[in-house]
Amino acid sequence: MRDKVFYSICFGFLFGVLLRSFIAVDLYFTILSGVIILALFLFFKFISKNNWGILGSIFVLTFCFGIFRFHMVDAPNPVVFENHVGQKVAFSGKIIDEPNLKENNQQLTVSVKSIKTDTLSAMAESVSVRVLLSTGLENDYKYGDDINFFGKLEKPDNFITDQGKEFDYVNYLRKDGILYVMSYPKIKIISRNNGNPIKSALFFAKEKFLEKMNFVIQTPENLLMGGLILGEKSSFNQALRQSFVNTGTIHIVALSGYNVMIVAQWFMKLFTRMPYAPKNFGIGMGIAAILLFILMTGGSSTAIRAGIMAILALIARATGRNYDVARALILAAVFMVIQNPFLLVYDVSFQLSFIATIAVIFFAPRIEKYFLWVTKSFGLRDIVSVTFAAYIFVFPFILYKMGNFSLVALPANILILPFIPLTMALGFLTGLAGLIWYVFAAPFGYISYLFLHYELGVISFFSDLPFAAFSFPNFPLWLTLIIYAYFIYRLFGKSIKSFFAN
Repeated sequence: MRDKVFYSICFGFLFGVLLRSFIAVDLYFTILSGVIILALFLFFKFISKNNWGILGSIFVLTFCFGIFRFHMVDAPNPVVFENHVGQKVAFSGKIIDEPNLKENNQQLTVSVKSIKTDTLSAMAESVSVRVLLSTGLENDYKYGDDINFFGKLEKPDNFITDQGKEFDYVNYLRKDGILYVMSYPKIKIISRNNGNPIKSALFFAKEKFLEKMNFVIQTPENLLMGGLILGEKSSFNQALRQSFVNTGTIHIVALSGYNVMIVAQWFMKLFTRMPYAPKNFGIGMGIAAILLFILMTGGSSTAIRAGIMAILALIARATGRNYDVARALILAAVFMVIQNPFLLVYDVSFQLSFIATIAVIFFAPRIEKYFLWVTKSFGLRDIVSVTFAAYIFVFPFILYKMGNFSLVALPANILILPFIPLTMALGFLTGLAGLIWYVFAAPFGYISYLFLHYELGVISFFSDLPFAAFSFPNFPLWLTLIIYAYFIYRLFGKSIKSFFAN
């Protein structure tokens, strides 16, 4: 009964958030429904003693809470800013995240402290709003810079991707609290080093890590390495990005629990096989690798979420306590969605992490028997089965989200995925050794370059093939849900039947 209550609470809340993400539900109706369901819960609990009535009322009650929680964060934009959309406005604010460097510009996330009109007359309004600035690459902006800037305030718009699929850019930004954008404003730095000292130190360490790694590994191989270990794919040029999409390998440079779990798995297997190693030394080193990843990414919320899921997957693989860890995974996801309900539908990294982690915990052990031809040395068989399990599970999601069907995805991934864990590990070692001395980093960097050059060569070869990929912009959501329902049935069918039978 305890497990049934747990799953009723978790899935009731998640389904409530899911519904409210797509459909506006009246708040007063939700509260009234919650009160009625609470009364029914008390009736079933203390009078009728009906267990299914208790579970049903718990599910609906937390369903209403999910709707309510999403409603609380889905507040209308501040009127004082809405009144100046389309006008030139002067702002004073602070850069609250590291600059996002792209091929031709950089983007700054700024928390606005005050707003002024073009006449520079102050407006009496105390509202904290985030604005995304797009500016040139000529200036070196940093996290924690206090700045003044002047430009045309605009609201973000959804756009059509190269695959012909509409990208919900509005909610993509809104999940990070960004409500407005401004293109190429006039910016003046007022002061520096005003951010959180810990976060500033982490961003500084990340910058130095990438600097040392890029010094040893040349372009474009260093771009791939940055994408693999830190999710730094923003500086990819359009042609390189399209090559990843056409070959179905874009998932390897997404900042999610999938990638970090793979490299942590490699570390765990490597150190587990060391002679005289303590019993839990391998899993400790795997978790240490994940924590190092979080630090190297600057401690971003995305990396923390990915790291939590990767640690849970690692524990499940190491201990075999899959269903215990699965409950912890669901609970972690619920707490993340409580903190930010926009994650469930609008954060691709969160979704990739969750799907891939489920695949690693439950699907990878089932397909490992098909990879008996792969050597067990350094845990290679385990790593190959994990990467393939994750790829199979994330493929329908990528097809739905990106609208691209690759005919060469399977051979491309077969030739690349087995080398990804070692490549990522070498990348970490290159950057860390470079922080000490360039000479230490050179051997790791050279070997890394060979792997990266091979992987880019495979991607380039398959991407250049005629009819390598087809645009599928309208891959239906209902078909995606059916595919994942089938996956769930195959993995958890017996457990689901047992849940409703008892």
